[in-house]
Amino acid sequence: MKYPKLKTLRFLFSMTMLFSVLILFSQQNNGKIKGTIITSDGDAAAGVNVILKNSKYGTISNEDGVFEFNRVKANTYTLQVSLTGYETLEQEVNVSENETTSLNLQLKVSNKELQEVVISGKKSILSKKTDYVARMPISNLENPQVYSVIHKEILQEQIIIDINNAVRNSPGVIPASYPSGGFGVSFRGFTTGINARNGMETVTGRSSVDLSNVERIEIMKGPSGTLFGSSISSFGGVVNLVTKKPFETTASEISYTAGSFGLNRLTADVNTPLNKDKTALFRINIAVNREKSFLDYGFNNTLAISPSFIYKANDKLHFTIDAELFNVNNTRRTYNGTYAAGITSIEQVKLDYKKTLFHDDLDAKTSATKVFAQAEYEIAENWKSTTLFSYVDENVERSYQTNIAWNSPTEAVTRVSLYGPIYNNYINIQENINGQFATGIIKHKFLAGANYRLFKSNFTYGTTPFFAPIDVTTNFTPIRKKAVDAVVPQIIWPVADQETFSVYASDVINFTDRLSAMLSLRLDNFERAKIGTTEGFHQTALAPKLGLVYELVKDQVSIFGNYMNGFQNNQPVQQPNNGGLLVLDPTYAVQYEGGIKAEAFNNKLSASLSYYDITIDNVTRTDADGNYVQDGVQVSKGLDFELIAYPIPGLNIVSGYAYNDNRIVKTSENSKAIEGNKAASSPENVVNFWTSYTFQNKLKGLGVGFGANYVDDNYITTDNIVYIPSYTVYNATLFYDQPTWRVGVKLNNLTNKKYWDTYANSQSPTNLLVSVTFKF
Repeated sequence: MKYPKLKTLRFLFSMTMLFSVLILFSQQNNGKIKGTIITSDGDAAAGVNVILKNSKYGTISNEDGVFEFNRVKANTYTLQVSLTGYETLEQEVNVSENETTSLNLQLKVSNKELQEVVISGKKSILSKKTDYVARMPISNLENPQVYSVIHKEILQEQIIIDINNAVRNSPGVIPASYPSGGFGVSFRGFTTGINARNGMETVTGRSSVDLSNVERIEIMKGPSGTLFGSSISSFGGVVNLVTKKPFETTASEISYTAGSFGLNRLTADVNTPLNKDKTALFRINIAVNREKSFLDYGFNNTLAISPSFIYKANDKLHFTIDAELFNVNNTRRTYNGTYAAGITSIEQVKLDYKKTLFHDDLDAKTSATKVFAQAEYEIAENWKSTTLFSYVDENVERSYQTNIAWNSPTEAVTRVSLYGPIYNNYINIQENINGQFATGIIKHKFLAGANYRLFKSNFTYGTTPFFAPIDVTTNFTPIRKKAVDAVVPQIIWPVADQETFSVYASDVINFTDRLSAMLSLRLDNFERAKIGTTEGFHQTALAPKLGLVYELVKDQVSIFGNYMNGFQNNQPVQQPNNGGLLVLDPTYAVQYEGGIKAEAFNNKLSASLSYYDITIDNVTRTDADGNYVQDGVQVSKGLDFELIAYPIPGLNIVSGYAYNDNRIVKTSENSKAIEGNKAASSPENVVNFWTSYTFQNKLKGLGVGFGANYVDDNYITTDNIVYIPSYTVYNATLFYDQPTWRVGVKLNNLTNKKYWDTYANSQSPTNLLVSVTFKF
């Protein structure tokens, strides 16, 4: 389906005018109150509840501690400021017509409740403050890139315990659990892994990720090779996990979650300063997870240990060292690879929704060890150096991965691959210099950085021949480990060392307090060592980024446009049947995007709307004979809309809509049949919605929530024959949150909807979760 550009532009223009009129109208008032709130240690106090007692006025402070009341009738009011962990503050305020009353307020620590605010206090779900998206301190309205932030507070409300359901809170994002055991997400027509952690490279391709140490999830939309390179970003964007950090108060939190299919999950979050001066801080998060599958075979057992340490050497120099140790023993997703003629939907396959063709002794055992270090030094006023180091190691002891080819809707043939031992090691060293300066009346926010990456690996792999056909309508016997081990070969595949050296720079130029431009550039040099008789090679890629932002309403509404570039280094590939070595060029993605952002109505609304067009050149694929060809052009275009609101105290709304049209527009002569086809795993329409209400007076702390996720039809392969049908899944929760404890109940998939993931695996039917948390 071609998307009408003219209608899109008209729609964007209409929405721009609507946002502007609404905000301008809200400013026509009798009087105004504007204030800044700081904590007792001088930091900005975000997410503070601010009300004018005995009136309709209420709001929360933004990430800079700023709040506003507009259109306030002239009168004398009592202003009440409250934040869990701090003493409630009240102050008399006089409001006069056509005047602004300015306030500077400071909260005092309440020792009785402080631990709640730092462990599980409610942070504004509207906040998009981040140090990682632009690698410099600019606000969402100043940033010409679209991104979503999923806070742990929303995950707690929804009783989410896995990354799969967490990412559904971002517009257009659908989860993808890899048959290799890892996890990825698809958005804007492309799939990417969870490849960034606090802005540095991480890996989840074979070991997945646990949420116990996650403070928030940042999802950056669009090719982001300029700042993040090719190893972290994809053409759709970047997913960055921000981890929990130590703080200056002793506090602990223990949670237990039980649920359907034998789920038992225990987590602990313990924080403590290590000395009286609170210059040495320590925090550790631990999670133990045990669960069965809703299928007749399958399980998932994990252990995650995440310690973190901060040392403040002095006012200018801080060190951070943290680690993640993650062990997994589970069964992997099945890859439903090929389908007989006549099958056009996975629904036509007659395998029982709750059955699998493979026994759970075909398991996987993997581990990941990750160590990160950071030194942050204030060079001078407005100038800072950040030095980072990361060591990421994924080990696969064994990983049985299963594959099905469907001869008919009732008959399948299967084979099993055995991966392991596999050892993947990644080392990154990075240096960033951030600064602010002025050239005359023009202000600059500047970033210069360099990154060195080293990758080493060894790889053992073998796959069985196809086993005898199985009639899935009979009482069949599942394939077992003993049968696989008898026929699977084990072949050691040599892997060449890889080195990447990158330099990059970015300058945000503020021509006025409303008009700014972002100019960024990255130079990336990729080297692959010689291996065996195969010569080494190198590639150089240049990735620019340009952005323009104009604030229609200062600090409330901005319009933006961007040109963003992404790239993927491609190693030479061996053609089948002794066809020789094909040396590939880098694959490039170029995005043009324009839209509008709003953070308005006294910090009660955050919204964005954008239209994008991404063109991919030098796409590599395989033709009908299995040969690699680099001739493709792919175009992905669409619309992203996000709305997050806090209209009244206690009510949260998180919603989004994404339209995407991702097509193969050019191929070689022998693949003309797929020209114009949709790309695989690219649904056109994706909708996410969640709303919750927490009672504020009577029954304070009692809350209810309801949500829905819709995903459109999408094709399994680019031949556009077999598709995954669309689905809508509804979820609901009931919780009671108190200063020292919390209990919640969640019902997922209320209508017991049958639906499948992008690899054609059936997903969980109706299931129940019960969670209890104690805070010390």
